[in-house]
Amino acid sequence: MELAHSLLLNEEACSQLGEVQKAEFLFDWLRYLDKLLLATSRSDVRERQKTLVEQLLSLLNSSPGPPTRKLLAKNLGILYSIGDTFSVYEAIDKCNDLIRSKDDSPSYLPTKLAAVVCLGSLYKKLGRILGNTFSDTVGNILKAMKSAESQGRYEIMLSLQNILNGLGAAATSCHRDVYKAARSCLTDRSMAVRCAAAKCLLELQHEAVFMWTTDLDSVATLCFKSFEGSNYDVRIAVSKLLGTVLAKAIISKRLGTAASRQSIRRVSLEEVLELLGTGFLRGSSGFLRASGDMLKGTSSVSRDVRVGVTQAYVVFVSTLGGAWLEKNFAAFLSHVLSLVSQSHPKATQTQIDAVCGRRCVSFILRATIGGLLGEKAQIAAAKDICQAIWKLKKVVDAVMSDGNLETRLGSADVAAGQHMLVCALQELGNLIHSLGTTAAPLLQDSSAGILDSVISVSTHPSVSVRLAAAWCLRCVAVALPSYLTPLLDRCLERLTVLKSSPEAVTGFSFAVAALLGAVKHCPLGIPHGKGKIIMTLAEDLLCSAAQNSRLSAQRTQAGWLLIAALMTLGPAVASHHLARVLLLWKCVFPVSPKDLETEKSRGDSFTWQVTLEGRAGALCAVKSFVSHCGDLLTEEVLQRLLPPLPCAVDLLTRLSSIVKTYGSPLKTPSVVYRQRLYELLILLPPETYEGNLCAILKELAADLTAPDMQVAAFTFLLPPLCHQDDLLILSPLLQETDHRFIEEQLLLGSGIACGSLEYDPYSIYEKDVDGDSVPKPLPPTLSVISSAVKLFGVVCARVGEAQRLLILEQLLDSVKHTKGARQQVVQLHVVSSVSSFLKYVAGAKGSLGPEEMRRPALALVMGALESSSPLLRCAAAEAWARLAQVVDDAAFTAALAQVSFDKLKSARDVVTRTGHSLALGTLHRYLGGISSSQHLNSCVGILYTLSQDSTSPDVQTWALHSLSLVIDSAGPLYYVHVEPTLSLIIMLLLNVPPTHAEVHQSLGRCLNALITTLGPELQGNSTSVSTLRTSCLLGCAVMQDNPDCLVQAQAISCLQQLHMFAPRHVNLSSLVSCLCVNLCSPYLLLRRAVLACLRQLVQREAAEVSEHAVMLAKDSREELTPDANIREVGLEGALLALLDKETDQRLCRDIKETLNHMLTSMAVDKLSFWLKLCKDVLAASADFTAVTCVDAMQEEEGDKGDDASVLTMRNDDRSRPFTNPRWATRVFAAECVCRIINQCGNAHSAHFDLALAQEMRKRDSRNDFLVLHLADLIRMAFMAATDHSDQLRLSGLETLLVVIRRFATIPEPEFPGHVILEQYQANVGAALRPAFTSETPPDVTAKACQVCSAWIASGVVSDLNDLRRVHQLLVSSLTKIQAGKEALSHLYNESASTMEILAVLKAWAEVYIIAVERHKNCRQPLKTTTCSEESVRNGSCSSDGLLDLVHTDLGTLSRLWLAALQDFALLTLPSEFASQLPVDGGAFYTAETSENAKLHYSNSWALILHATALWLTSTGFVVADPDEGASNLSRPVTPTSMCQGSSSGATVKSPEDVYTDRFHLILGISVEFLCSLRSDATMESITACLHALQALLDVPWPRSKIGSDQDLGIELLNVLHRVILTRESPSIQLASLEVVRQIICAAQEHVKEKRRSAEVDDGAAEKETLPEFGEGKDTGGLVPGKSLVFATLELCVCILVRQLPELNPKLTGSPGVKARKPQMLSEDGSRLVSAALVILAELPAVCSPEGSISILPTLLYLTIGVLRETAVRLPGAHLSSTVAASLQALKGILSSPMARAEKSHAAWTDLLRSALMTVLDFWDPVDGTHRELDEVSLLTALTVFILSTSPEVTTVPCLQKRCIDRFKAALEIEDPMVQIKTYQLLLSVFQYPNPAVSYPYIYSLVSSVVGKLQEIDKRKPEDAAELQVFQEGIKVLEALVAVAEEQHRSQLVACLLPILISFLLDENALGSATSIMRNLHDFALQNLMQIGPQYSSVFKSVMASSPALKARLEAAIKGNQESIRVRTPTPKHPQNPGRNSSIQLKTNFL
Repeated sequence: MELAHSLLLNEEACSQLGEVQKAEFLFDWLRYLDKLLLATSRSDVRERQKTLVEQLLSLLNSSPGPPTRKLLAKNLGILYSIGDTFSVYEAIDKCNDLIRSKDDSPSYLPTKLAAVVCLGSLYKKLGRILGNTFSDTVGNILKAMKSAESQGRYEIMLSLQNILNGLGAAATSCHRDVYKAARSCLTDRSMAVRCAAAKCLLELQHEAVFMWTTDLDSVATLCFKSFEGSNYDVRIAVSKLLGTVLAKAIISKRLGTAASRQSIRRVSLEEVLELLGTGFLRGSSGFLRASGDMLKGTSSVSRDVRVGVTQAYVVFVSTLGGAWLEKNFAAFLSHVLSLVSQSHPKATQTQIDAVCGRRCVSFILRATIGGLLGEKAQIAAAKDICQAIWKLKKVVDAVMSDGNLETRLGSADVAAGQHMLVCALQELGNLIHSLGTTAAPLLQDSSAGILDSVISVSTHPSVSVRLAAAWCLRCVAVALPSYLTPLLDRCLERLTVLKSSPEAVTGFSFAVAALLGAVKHCPLGIPHGKGKIIMTLAEDLLCSAAQNSRLSAQRTQAGWLLIAALMTLGPAVASHHLARVLLLWKCVFPVSPKDLETEKSRGDSFTWQVTLEGRAGALCAVKSFVSHCGDLLTEEVLQRLLPPLPCAVDLLTRLSSIVKTYGSPLKTPSVVYRQRLYELLILLPPETYEGNLCAILKELAADLTAPDMQVAAFTFLLPPLCHQDDLLILSPLLQETDHRFIEEQLLLGSGIACGSLEYDPYSIYEKDVDGDSVPKPLPPTLSVISSAVKLFGVVCARVGEAQRLLILEQLLDSVKHTKGARQQVVQLHVVSSVSSFLKYVAGAKGSLGPEEMRRPALALVMGALESSSPLLRCAAAEAWARLAQVVDDAAFTAALAQVSFDKLKSARDVVTRTGHSLALGTLHRYLGGISSSQHLNSCVGILYTLSQDSTSPDVQTWALHSLSLVIDSAGPLYYVHVEPTLSLIIMLLLNVPPTHAEVHQSLGRCLNALITTLGPELQGNSTSVSTLRTSCLLGCAVMQDNPDCLVQAQAISCLQQLHMFAPRHVNLSSLVSCLCVNLCSPYLLLRRAVLACLRQLVQREAAEVSEHAVMLAKDSREELTPDANIREVGLEGALLALLDKETDQRLCRDIKETLNHMLTSMAVDKLSFWLKLCKDVLAASADFTAVTCVDAMQEEEGDKGDDASVLTMRNDDRSRPFTNPRWATRVFAAECVCRIINQCGNAHSAHFDLALAQEMRKRDSRNDFLVLHLADLIRMAFMAATDHSDQLRLSGLETLLVVIRRFATIPEPEFPGHVILEQYQANVGAALRPAFTSETPPDVTAKACQVCSAWIASGVVSDLNDLRRVHQLLVSSLTKIQAGKEALSHLYNESASTMEILAVLKAWAEVYIIAVERHKNCRQPLKTTTCSEESVRNGSCSSDGLLDLVHTDLGTLSRLWLAALQDFALLTLPSEFASQLPVDGGAFYTAETSENAKLHYSNSWALILHATALWLTSTGFVVADPDEGASNLSRPVTPTSMCQGSSSGATVKSPEDVYTDRFHLILGISVEFLCSLRSDATMESITACLHALQALLDVPWPRSKIGSDQDLGIELLNVLHRVILTRESPSIQLASLEVVRQIICAAQEHVKEKRRSAEVDDGAAEKETLPEFGEGKDTGGLVPGKSLVFATLELCVCILVRQLPELNPKLTGSPGVKARKPQMLSEDGSRLVSAALVILAELPAVCSPEGSISILPTLLYLTIGVLRETAVRLPGAHLSSTVAASLQALKGILSSPMARAEKSHAAWTDLLRSALMTVLDFWDPVDGTHRELDEVSLLTALTVFILSTSPEVTTVPCLQKRCIDRFKAALEIEDPMVQIKTYQLLLSVFQYPNPAVSYPYIYSLVSSVVGKLQEIDKRKPEDAAELQVFQEGIKVLEALVAVAEEQHRSQLVACLLPILISFLLDENALGSATSIMRNLHDFALQNLMQIGPQYSSVFKSVMASSPALKARLEAAIKGNQESIRVRTPTPKHPQNPGRNSSIQLKTNFL
C-alpha cells in the first residue's frame, strides 16, 4: 500500500494487482491524494496537473465503486480549484459525453454515475467560474434522469444539490426545471432517492423564492405525499425541508427582503400553521378527495404522514428559534392543541387515532418548549398552558351544570376538550418535572393557580383527563418535594369529602396513587402516619362499595388502587399494614370451589363487573406488594398469601363461560383479570402454585390461540425474545432515535393502539422505564398476550413431561389448522411462547426432556423461520439456537446446522435464505463455534456466497450479520479466515451502492468483529499484520464517507476498537475531526458512538484530543455543525453545551464521564479555561434572582455592577457561550469546580500558597494557580448556593465547604497575621443565610450547618462580632430543634427531621471541639510567655471568646448530645434485641423510621461523641445537670432514664449512677465501633472516637473506673490493638497509643491507691504481711488475656516491630541476616516509636515486684534495641528523636522503685548489669560485625545507667573499667562536638553524690581532661566549636574542684589557674584579638573572678609562687576595665544561648 502514497498514480504497481486489490489500491491513492493536494504548493500541482487530470479521468472508465467515485470527484474539484482551470471545460464535456452515452448495460452504470458525481463536485468547488456551461450540464443531467434507475436518480439529485450549492443565485434560470425533477423524485419508490431529493430541494430553497411564496402550498402537499410509506431517514430529511421552507416563509415576511423587490404574496403565521395542520389532519390527499372520503367516513390519515408532519412542526419552530417561540407561544399552543380537538372529529375518531394524535401533539410541545426555551421562558409557557386548561375546564363546567342528564353525558363538548386537556396536562407535568425546584416561583404565583387548575380537572368526566391530571400532580411532587405532603393531604381530603361522586372517587384516588408513586423519587419522603390514613380510607372505600350501586365499581377500584400504591413505599411502611391487606385479600375470593359455583349461578352482569374489578384490583395490590416488599416475603407471610390463589386460578378457568352467560360488557374486565393474575404468577416463585400448573397451562394455550385475536402485534411481543444486536440490523424501526416517542406508533402497525395511561390506571404509581415520560401501558388485549407468553415459559418448564408434550402438539395443531391472516397471529403467539419457554429452560440450565419432545418444538420453530415477517424469523432463529442449547446433544446440533445448509443451497427465495442464514449465526452464538472446524468452514463458505448476492440486499444484510456472529463466537479459530473475510468486506464496501445502507451496517458489524478477533495482534510489524491493519483502516475510511449515519457510527466504533488495540496506527486528528463534526448529529445512535469513542480517547490522551478539536475548529469553515461552538469554548465547552440540550440518559452519562476524564488530566494545566467554563455556566443562570446577588458580590469591584443587569437581557445571547443552561447542567458545573479544587490539591503546592503563586506568576506570566482565582471560586459557590434549585444549592454549599477547608489556613501576604478568606466573610454569611429560612428543605439546612461549623472551626474570622453572624444561624437552628422530633416540619418523613437535628448537633459538636482545642492551645503558651499583641490579632487568644459563645448553649446541647448518643446506641443494637427497644422510638427518631434514621446517626455520632466526652471532662464528672433529676423533660428518653422502664420514672438516680451510665454509654459506643471497623468507616469517625476516649481518660473519675475494672482495660487494649493492626494511618495509631498510655496511667493510679490505703489500714501490722498489689501478685506470672501488662506489651511490640523489623528476634536470630546500619525513621515512625517507649517505661509501676521481674527483660530488650537500631550519627552530635525517647524510657525503667524494692532488688540488679553489658558490647560486638553507631548516644546511655541505677549495678569492676575506657576513648575523638557532649556527660557523672560511683571515674579521667585542656592551651582555639570544648572542659574541672576533698583541692586549683590565666590578654592584645580569643579571654576572666574569692587561700598561694601569672592577671583586669569604659557593656554570656538551651532539652533525661 505504500506504493499508493504518491502524487501521481503508480500505474505500473496498480496493473500488477488483482481485481479487489486494485480497487483497494486506487481508493488508497485517492485518499492520499485528497490530503496531499491541500498540502502541496500551487506550482507543483500545476506542473503535474495535466497528467493527474488524465489519470483521474481515465479512472472514470474503470467502473469505480461508490466511495471511489465520490473521492475521485472530490479530488478533481480540489485539483482544479488549486491549479489552472483552462482544461476544466474539457473535463466537463467528457463527463457530459459519458452521461449521454447510449450504453445501458449494468457494467457501464458505474462510469455514468461517476461522471454525474464529478460534475457535481466540479460545480460545487468552482461555482460561478463555470457559469456559462451549467445550463447544458443541468439539461443533460435532467434528461439522463428520465431513463435512470434508482441509483442514477439518487446520484443525480445529490449532484444537482452540489451544482446549486456552487452556483448560488447564478443558477436561477434552471431552478424551475430542477424543482420539477426533484418533485417527482420526492415521491420515488426508492427511499434513498426521496432523501436525496429532499436534500436537493433544501439547497434549492436558499435561492428559489417561489418555493416559499407562490408554490408554498404545493411544496407542502408534495412533502405530505413524500411522507406516505416513508422510512425514518425520509421523514427526517423531508420534515427538515418542509419545516425550513415554512420557517423561511415567515422569516422573509419579517425581513421583508424579497417582498420588497417583487410583489409576492405575504404568508402569515396562521396560514403556515393551517397548512401544517391540514397535513396532520388530512394527510396528502387533496381537499376535495378528502372531503368526499370524510362524507363516507372512511379516510384516516396514514400514521407515517402524521409522524412526518409532527417532525416538520418541530423543525419549523426550531428554525425560527427560542426567542420567536417565546413571542408567539400562545398562538402556537392553541394551534397545536386544536389538532386533537373535536373541531376535527376525524383526528380522534377512534380511541387508537386519538392516542396517536395525542402522542404527536405531546411530542411537538415537548421538543419545542423543552428543547428551545430557557427556564424563565418555560415558566411563562407553563402559565400559558395553565390558562388553556382553565378555558377547557370552563367549557366542561358549563356542560356539566346542565340539569338534563341525557344531554350532559352525551354531549360532544365534554369529549371535545378531553384530548386537548390530556396533552396540556402532560406537557405541564413534563415542564415542571424538568424545571425541578426552579419551578417554585411558578407554583407560588397565586395568579397562575397551577395546582388549583390541575386539581379542578381531577373530576373531569373523562378517565384520560383524570389520569393526566394525576400524572401532572406526580410530576409536581417529584420536582418540588415540599409540595408532596400538602398535595397528598389535599387529595385525600377531597376524596373523603366527595365520596359520593364517581368521578371524584376515581379522579382523586388516581391522584393519591400517583403521588404515592412519586415518594420513591423524593429522598425526603412523606410522614409515616400518611400510610395509616390512606390504608383506613382504602378499607372504607372497599367496605362501602356495596352500599351504592352507582359507585361500587369506582370505589372498589379506588380502594385497591390506593392499597397497591401504598405498597410501593417499601417494607418499612407496608409491614405496618400487612395484616389488614392480607385479610382483605383473603376476603375478596370465595373460600372453596363450591362457593365459586354458587356465585356463578347468582350474580348478574353488573355484579360480575364489580367483582372482577375488585379481584383484579386485589391481584394488582398483591403483585405490588410482592415486587416492592420482597424483604417481607417470609415463609409465614407466603403461607397467608397463598390460600386464595387456587380459587383465583379456578375463576380463571370459568371466565369464558361467565362471559358467555352475561354477555360482552364482561369482556374487558375478564381480560384485565387474566392479565393481573398472569402478572402476579410471573412474580411468585413457581413452587407456590405447583398444584395448579396444568389448569394454568390450558388457559394460557387457549389465550394464545384464541379465535378472536385479529392483529399480529409483532413489535411488542418479539423484541424481548430476540437478541439486541439482531434487532438493530434487521428492524430499523426498532432502533433508538430521538423520535422514538412518536415513531413507536409506526412500529406497532396500523390496527394497534400505542400505549396510553387509560389502558391501565394501575401503572400510574409504577416507576417508568423510559426516564421521565408518562407510563405507556398497552391495551389489555395486547398486554395479556405478552404476560401469557412470559408465564407460559415458566409454567411449561415446570409441568410433567407428558403434559408438556401434549401442549406442544396442541399448539402445533392450532397453527396448522388456522388459515390466512389469523394463522400468522396464532403462529406469532405460539412461537413467542415456545421461544419464551426455551429461553427460560436455557436460563435455568434445564433440559428439554425426552426425544419425542423435539419434533413438535422443531416443527414450530422451523415454520416460523420461513415466515414472511422478518421479526418472526429473527425470533425463530433465536429459538432454533436455544433449542440446540437445551437439547445439548452434538449430533442434534449438527443435524440442525445441516438442515440450514441444505435449505440455503436449494432455496432461492429471500425469506428462506435470510431466516436460515441467521439461524446459522445464532447457533454459533449460543454453542460457541459449534465446536468442529469443518462446520465453521462450510458455514463461512455459505455465508460468503450469500453475502455477495447483489440481487437481494436483504439476503446480503442477514448473511453478513450472521457472519459477524460467527466471527464473534469463533474467536481464535477464525484466524484462518481473517484475510479472505477482510478482502470480501472491503470489496463489498467499495461496491455496494450507498442506497443499501443496511448492507453497509452489516459490513460494519463484520469489520468490528474482525478487529476484536485480531485484538492486540494489530500492533504487530510483520507484513501480513500491516496489510490487515491497512485494510481495516481503509474499511473504516470507506464507512466514514458513507452518507448513512448508522454506518458512520459503525465506522467510529471500529476506529475506537482499533485505537484500543493499535493506538499508534490510528490518525488521531482525523478521528477527532470526524467526532467533532458529528457531535450534534440529529441521529441519536451516531451521537452515542461519538461519545463512547471520545470517552475512550480522553482516558489516554485528553490534551491531544482537546488540541485537535480546537485546531480543527479554527481551520475548517463549513464542516462543523453550528451547534457545537468549539472555536470559542473548546471541545469541553461544546460538550457542556451538548449536555445541556441532550435528553438521552446514556448519552448524558457518557458526556459527564468524558468531561470528568478531561478535567482530571487537564484542569490543572488549563485552570483559567476550566474555571471560566464553569463560571459561564453558573453565571448564565442569573436570569432569575442572581442579579441582586451578583451586585452584592461586587462590593469591591463597583464597575462590574452593570454587567450584572445585562445578564437578564436577551440581546447578548450571541456573546455568551451558554444561554440559560438547565439546572442539571449548572449542578454539574458546580461539581466540576469541586473536582478542580481537589485536582489542584494533588498538584503544585503553589495552588494553595498566595505568596508563592504571586512570585511564580511574576517569573512567568503563563503560570496559573488556583489561589489567584479565589474570588471566582467564592462567587461561583455563592451563585450556586443562593439559586432556586435545591440540588444546585446543595452543590453550591458543598463547593463552599471545599473552598473553606482548602483555603482556611492560607495567609494574606499583604496583611501579616490575616488569612485570605477573611475578606470574603460577608459573602459566606450571605450564602448561608437563605439556607436557614423556614421553608428550606432539611437536606439543604443540614448541608448549611456543616458549612457553618466548618467556617467557625476554620478560624478564619477572629473577631467575635463577625463570628456572631454565622453563629447566630446555628443558634436559630438549635432553638428550632430543641423540641425534638415533634416540632419539625410535617412536610417530610420523620427521618428527614432526624437528619436535620443531627446535622445541627454535629455542627455544634464540631464548633465546641474546636473551641476547647483552641482554649487549650492558648493556655499552654500562656505559662511561658505573655500573649503578644499579634497573637491576639491572630485569634489564637480570642479562643476563650469562642468557648464563651458556645457556653451559653452548653446546657441544652449536652442534654441533646447525650440523647442523640443514646439513640445511636439503641439503633446499633443487634436485631435480636429489637423487642427491648422503646416502642415510640428514641429522642430524635420514631420507631417506624428507625431504618432510615440509622444512616443519619452513623454520619454524625462520632463528633457528637467527642464533644460529649469533652463536655463531661470539663465538668469533671462532678456537677450534675440541674435538669438531671427532673424526669418530666419534654423528650421521651433522656440519658437519666436510660435503663429504666418509663413507669419507674419517678425514682431519681444518684449522681454516681448518672455518671456511670454516661461513662458506659461513651465507652460502649466507642468499643462497639472500634472493635468491628468496617471498611467504609471514615478516618474522621475513628479519630473522633479515639479523641473522645482520650478526653474521657483525662479526668480522675473515669480513670478510676477503668483502673478498678481490669477486664475493661484489657478489652479496650485489645480493641486498640486491632485498630492499630487494621489502620495504617499514623495519626490514628498515635491517637490509639495515647489512649493506651492513659489506661496504663489509670492502672498505676489504682495500684498506688490500693497500696496507700493498705498501708493506712495496716499501719500497725508488720510490713511483711502486706499483700502484693499490682500484676504478677506473688508469683510474677502474667496470664495472656487476663493481664493488662501483657496486652500492652503485645500492642507496643506490634508498633515497634512494624517500624523496626530488626527488633523481631525471630528475624535477627535466623542465620544469613546481616546486622544493618542504624537507620533514621520517618517523622511519623519516630513519633510512634517514641510513644510506644513512653508506655513501656510506665509498665513496671503497674506490676508487683515479682511481676516487674517477669517483664523487665522484655522492656530492656526493646528499649535498648530501639537505641541500637536508630543511633545514627547526626551533624552537631545531636541525638535522633527515637534515641532521645529510648534514653528517656531507659531512665524511667532504671529509676523505677521496683529496682529498690526488697523482693525484686537482686533480680533487677542482675538484669540491669546484663543490660549494661549489652550496651557496652555495642562498641565491639561479639559477632565481629561493625556497625557505625553514634558514640554520643551510647555514652549517654552509659551515663543514664551510671546515674539512674543503684551503685551496685555499675560498680562491678569489670563493667566499671569498660565504662571508663569508653569515656577515655571518647575524649580522644577528634570531632569537637563529640568532645563537648563527652565533657557534659562527665560533668554529670563527676557531680554524682555517691563517691563510690563517681570517684573511680574522677581518678581515671581527670588526668586526660587536664591534658586535653593544656593541649588546647598550647594550640589556641580557632573556631567556636573548639572554644566551646574548652569552656565545657573548664566546667568539668571547676566541678571537680567543688567535689574534691580539702586536701586535694589545692592541687586541682593549681592545675586550673595556669590554664585559665594563659588565655588572658592585656589591653594591647585585646584590641587586635579575634572574636574567639576575645570570648575566651572574657570567659577565663569571669571564671577567675569566681574562683578567686571561693578558694582564696589556694589562689593566693599559687599567685605568690608564680609572679608571671600574677602580672598577666593584673594586666588583663586593667585592660578589661579600660575597654568597659570605652564601649557599652556587652552581655555577660557571649556564647549563643540557643545552642545551650537545645542541649539542655536534649539531655533533660539525665
